[in-house]
Amino acid sequence: MGTALVTGATAGLGLEFTWQLATARHDVVLVARDVERLEKLAHQVRAAAGVRVEVLPADLSQPDDVARVAERLAITGDEDGDDRRPVGLLVNNAGVATAQRFVDGDLGVELAAFDVMVRAVLVLSHAAAGQMTARGRGAILNVASVAALTAGGTYAAAKAYVRSFTEGLAVELKGTGVTATVVCPGFVHTEFHDRAGVDMSAIPDVGWLEAPAVVSEALADVRRGLVISTPSVRYKAASALLRLAPRAAVRAVGKYR
Repeated sequence: MGTALVTGATAGLGLEFTWQLATARHDVVLVARDVERLEKLAHQVRAAAGVRVEVLPADLSQPDDVARVAERLAITGDEDGDDRRPVGLLVNNAGVATAQRFVDGDLGVELAAFDVMVRAVLVLSHAAAGQMTARGRGAILNVASVAALTAGGTYAAAKAYVRSFTEGLAVELKGTGVTATVVCPGFVHTEFHDRAGVDMSAIPDVGWLEAPAVVSEALADVRRGLVISTPSVRYKAASALLRLAPRAAVRAVGKYR
Protein backbone atom coordinates (compact mmCIF):
# COMPACT_ATOMS: atom_id res chain seq x y z
CA MET A 1 0.00 0.00 0.00
CA GLY A 2 1.67 3.23 1.14
CA THR A 3 3.66 4.66 4.03
CA ALA A 4 2.07 6.49 6.95
CA LEU A 5 3.82 8.57 9.61
CA VAL A 6 2.08 8.73 12.98
CA THR A 7 3.10 11.08 15.79
CA GLY A 8 2.36 10.07 19.36
CA ALA A 9 2.33 6.52 18.00
CA THR A 10 2.86 4.53 21.19
CA ALA A 11 -0.25 5.47 23.15
CA GLY A 12 -3.91 6.39 22.87
CA LEU A 13 -5.31 7.15 19.44
CA GLY A 14 -1.80 7.09 17.96
CA LEU A 15 -1.40 3.45 18.94
CA GLU A 16 -4.75 2.61 17.38
CA PHE A 17 -3.85 4.50 14.19
CA THR A 18 -0.61 2.52 14.05
CA TRP A 19 -2.32 -0.85 14.29
CA GLN A 20 -5.18 -0.08 11.90
CA LEU A 21 -2.80 1.29 9.28
CA ALA A 22 -0.34 -1.59 9.66
CA THR A 23 -3.04 -4.26 9.45
CA ALA A 24 -4.31 -2.53 6.30
CA ARG A 25 -0.82 -3.22 4.88
CA HIS A 26 0.59 0.29 5.18
CA ASP A 27 4.24 0.65 6.12
CA VAL A 28 4.54 2.94 9.15
CA VAL A 29 6.95 5.50 10.54
CA LEU A 30 6.45 5.71 14.30
CA VAL A 31 7.21 8.96 16.12
CA ALA A 32 7.18 9.31 19.93
CA ARG A 33 9.45 10.28 22.81
CA ASP A 34 9.81 6.93 24.57
CA VAL A 35 12.45 4.92 22.68
CA GLU A 36 11.79 1.72 24.60
CA ARG A 37 8.06 1.81 23.87
CA LEU A 38 8.76 2.68 20.22
CA GLU A 39 11.10 -0.27 19.74
CA LYS A 40 8.70 -2.67 21.48
CA LEU A 41 5.79 -1.50 19.34
CA ALA A 42 7.87 -1.70 16.17
CA HIS A 43 8.78 -5.32 16.94
CA GLN A 44 5.13 -6.21 17.59
CA VAL A 45 3.91 -4.54 14.40
CA ARG A 46 6.57 -6.17 12.23
CA ALA A 47 5.76 -9.59 13.67
CA ALA A 48 1.96 -9.25 13.48
CA ALA A 49 1.45 -7.26 10.30
CA GLY A 50 4.56 -8.01 8.26
CA VAL A 51 5.03 -4.40 7.14
CA ARG A 52 8.06 -2.12 7.13
CA VAL A 53 8.37 -0.14 10.35
CA GLU A 54 10.66 2.84 10.93
CA VAL A 55 11.29 4.17 14.42
CA LEU A 56 11.85 7.90 14.77
CA PRO A 57 12.27 8.99 18.40
CA ALA A 58 11.36 12.66 18.82
CA ASP A 59 10.11 15.07 21.45
CA LEU A 60 7.84 17.37 19.48
CA SER A 61 8.20 20.13 22.05
CA GLN A 62 11.81 20.47 20.84
CA PRO A 63 12.37 22.35 17.54
CA ASP A 64 15.39 20.24 16.56
CA ASP A 65 13.39 17.02 16.95
CA VAL A 66 10.51 18.46 14.94
CA ALA A 67 12.98 19.40 12.22
CA ARG A 68 14.21 15.79 12.04
CA VAL A 69 10.67 14.53 11.57
CA ALA A 70 10.06 17.21 8.94
CA GLU A 71 13.17 16.03 7.09
CA ARG A 72 11.73 12.52 6.97
CA LEU A 73 8.44 13.85 5.63
CA ALA A 74 10.22 15.80 2.90
CA ILE A 75 11.69 12.65 1.34
CA THR A 76 10.23 12.15 -2.15
CA GLY A 77 11.91 8.86 -2.99
CA ASP A 78 14.17 10.46 -5.59
CA GLU A 79 17.14 10.94 -3.25
CA ASP A 80 20.22 8.97 -4.28
CA GLY A 81 21.20 6.27 -1.81
CA ASP A 82 18.08 6.65 0.33
CA ASP A 83 15.68 3.71 0.12
CA ARG A 84 13.13 5.17 2.50
CA ARG A 85 9.73 5.49 0.86
CA PRO A 86 7.85 8.79 0.73
CA VAL A 87 5.13 9.30 3.31
CA GLY A 88 1.68 9.22 1.75
CA LEU A 89 -0.29 9.84 4.95
CA LEU A 90 0.73 12.08 7.84
CA VAL A 91 -1.20 11.62 11.08
CA ASN A 92 -0.51 14.57 13.40
CA ASN A 93 -1.80 12.90 16.53
CA ALA A 94 0.58 13.83 19.38
CA GLY A 95 -1.13 15.80 22.11
CA VAL A 96 -0.69 17.05 25.66
CA ALA A 97 -3.18 17.69 28.45
CA THR A 98 -1.82 20.49 30.63
CA ALA A 99 -4.09 19.81 33.65
CA GLN A 100 -3.56 23.26 35.13
CA ARG A 101 -5.09 26.72 35.23
CA PHE A 102 -3.42 29.23 32.92
CA VAL A 103 -3.09 32.34 35.13
CA ASP A 104 -1.36 30.66 38.06
CA GLY A 105 0.05 27.71 36.10
CA ASP A 106 3.53 26.90 34.89
CA LEU A 107 4.13 28.84 31.66
CA GLY A 108 6.77 26.32 30.59
CA VAL A 109 4.15 23.57 30.60
CA GLU A 110 1.87 25.68 28.42
CA LEU A 111 4.65 26.49 25.95
CA ALA A 112 5.63 22.83 25.63
CA ALA A 113 2.00 21.88 24.97
CA PHE A 114 1.72 24.68 22.41
CA ASP A 115 4.83 23.46 20.63
CA VAL A 116 3.50 19.88 20.43
CA MET A 117 -0.10 20.63 19.44
CA VAL A 118 0.33 23.78 17.33
CA ARG A 119 3.89 24.43 16.19
CA ALA A 120 4.67 20.79 15.35
CA VAL A 121 1.40 20.41 13.43
CA LEU A 122 2.27 23.51 11.40
CA VAL A 123 5.86 22.47 10.65
CA LEU A 124 5.10 18.83 9.85
CA SER A 125 2.08 19.69 7.71
CA HIS A 126 4.24 22.11 5.73
CA ALA A 127 6.89 19.46 5.10
CA ALA A 128 4.34 16.81 4.16
CA ALA A 129 2.28 19.08 1.91
CA GLY A 130 5.33 20.16 -0.04
CA GLN A 131 6.44 16.59 -0.70
CA MET A 132 2.93 15.32 -1.43
CA THR A 133 1.95 18.09 -3.84
CA ALA A 134 5.22 17.53 -5.72
CA ARG A 135 4.13 13.91 -6.23
CA GLY A 136 0.46 14.77 -6.79
CA ARG A 137 -0.95 12.53 -4.08
CA GLY A 138 -1.18 12.15 -0.32
CA ALA A 139 -3.22 13.00 2.74
CA ILE A 140 -2.75 14.87 6.00
CA LEU A 141 -4.87 13.94 9.01
CA ASN A 142 -4.72 16.27 12.00
CA VAL A 143 -6.24 15.26 15.32
CA ALA A 144 -8.21 18.04 17.00
CA SER A 145 -11.20 17.68 19.32
CA VAL A 146 -14.78 18.75 19.87
CA ALA A 147 -13.12 20.90 22.55
CA ALA A 148 -12.10 23.20 19.67
CA LEU A 149 -15.66 24.57 19.76
CA THR A 150 -15.61 25.26 23.51
CA ALA A 151 -13.97 27.80 25.81
CA GLY A 152 -11.95 25.16 27.66
CA GLY A 153 -8.62 26.95 28.08
CA THR A 154 -5.38 26.53 26.20
CA TYR A 155 -6.06 22.92 25.17
CA ALA A 156 -9.29 23.99 23.47
CA ALA A 157 -7.47 26.95 21.91
CA ALA A 158 -4.78 24.67 20.47
CA LYS A 159 -7.38 22.34 19.01
CA ALA A 160 -9.31 25.31 17.59
CA TYR A 161 -6.13 26.31 15.78
CA VAL A 162 -5.69 22.79 14.40
CA ARG A 163 -9.29 22.71 13.17
CA SER A 164 -9.13 26.13 11.49
CA PHE A 165 -5.64 25.51 10.09
CA THR A 166 -6.70 22.22 8.54
CA GLU A 167 -9.74 23.79 6.90
CA GLY A 168 -7.55 26.47 5.37
CA LEU A 169 -5.00 23.89 4.26
CA ALA A 170 -7.74 21.84 2.60
CA VAL A 171 -8.79 24.89 0.58
CA GLU A 172 -5.21 25.52 -0.53
CA LEU A 173 -4.68 21.87 -1.49
CA LYS A 174 -7.82 21.59 -3.62
CA GLY A 175 -6.97 20.22 -7.04
CA THR A 176 -3.45 19.06 -6.08
CA GLY A 177 -4.30 15.42 -5.43
CA VAL A 178 -3.55 15.95 -1.72
CA THR A 179 -6.22 16.22 0.99
CA ALA A 180 -6.36 17.57 4.53
CA THR A 181 -8.74 16.22 7.17
CA VAL A 182 -9.21 17.17 10.81
CA VAL A 183 -10.78 14.63 13.16
CA CYS A 184 -12.65 16.08 16.13
CA PRO A 185 -13.57 13.34 18.60
CA GLY A 186 -15.11 13.78 22.00
CA PHE A 187 -13.96 11.87 25.07
CA VAL A 188 -12.16 8.66 24.10
CA HIS A 189 -11.20 5.74 26.32
CA THR A 190 -7.39 5.96 26.23
CA GLU A 191 -4.62 6.61 28.75
CA PHE A 192 -4.50 10.30 27.73
CA HIS A 193 -6.30 11.75 30.74
CA ASP A 194 -4.77 9.33 33.25
CA ARG A 195 -1.24 10.23 32.16
CA ALA A 196 -2.06 13.90 32.67
CA GLY A 197 -3.62 13.31 36.06
CA VAL A 198 -7.01 14.62 34.97
CA ASP A 199 -10.01 13.27 36.89
CA MET A 200 -12.66 12.25 34.35
CA SER A 201 -14.94 10.36 36.75
CA ALA A 202 -17.75 12.90 36.30
CA ILE A 203 -18.14 12.06 32.59
CA PRO A 204 -21.08 9.64 32.11
CA ASP A 205 -20.61 6.45 30.11
CA VAL A 206 -22.61 7.87 27.21
CA GLY A 207 -19.97 10.58 26.78
CA TRP A 208 -17.18 8.14 25.98
CA LEU A 209 -16.07 6.77 22.62
CA GLU A 210 -13.85 3.78 21.89
CA ALA A 211 -10.53 4.33 20.14
CA PRO A 212 -11.02 1.68 17.40
CA ALA A 213 -14.29 3.25 16.26
CA VAL A 214 -12.84 6.78 16.29
CA VAL A 215 -9.80 5.79 14.24
CA SER A 216 -11.80 3.66 11.81
CA GLU A 217 -14.21 6.51 11.08
CA ALA A 218 -11.38 9.05 10.77
CA LEU A 219 -9.49 6.93 8.24
CA ALA A 220 -12.70 6.28 6.29
CA ASP A 221 -13.30 10.04 6.14
CA VAL A 222 -9.74 10.58 4.89
CA ARG A 223 -10.40 8.10 2.09
CA ARG A 224 -13.61 9.99 1.24
CA GLY A 225 -11.76 13.30 1.18
CA LEU A 226 -13.82 14.89 3.97
CA VAL A 227 -12.32 17.95 5.61
CA ILE A 228 -13.98 17.68 9.05
CA SER A 229 -14.48 14.26 10.62
CA THR A 230 -16.56 14.07 13.80
CA PRO A 231 -16.91 10.46 14.96
CA SER A 232 -20.28 9.31 16.33
CA VAL A 233 -23.77 10.70 15.91
CA ARG A 234 -23.86 12.07 19.44
CA TYR A 235 -20.73 14.19 18.96
CA LYS A 236 -21.93 15.38 15.57
CA ALA A 237 -25.03 16.62 17.38
CA ALA A 238 -22.97 18.14 20.20
CA SER A 239 -20.76 19.94 17.67
CA ALA A 240 -23.78 21.34 15.86
CA LEU A 241 -25.18 22.61 19.16
CA LEU A 242 -21.88 24.25 20.10
CA ARG A 243 -21.67 25.99 16.72
CA LEU A 244 -25.23 27.32 16.98
CA ALA A 245 -25.23 28.30 20.65
CA PRO A 246 -24.41 31.91 21.61
CA ARG A 247 -20.75 32.14 22.61
CA ALA A 248 -21.80 33.61 25.95
CA ALA A 249 -23.67 30.37 26.65
CA VAL A 250 -20.67 28.28 25.59
CA ARG A 251 -18.42 30.29 27.91
CA ALA A 252 -20.90 29.92 30.76
CA VAL A 253 -20.60 26.13 30.72
CA GLY A 254 -16.87 26.13 29.99
CA LYS A 255 -14.55 25.14 32.80
CA TYR A 256 -10.85 25.78 32.98
CA ARG A 257 -9.19 23.47 35.45
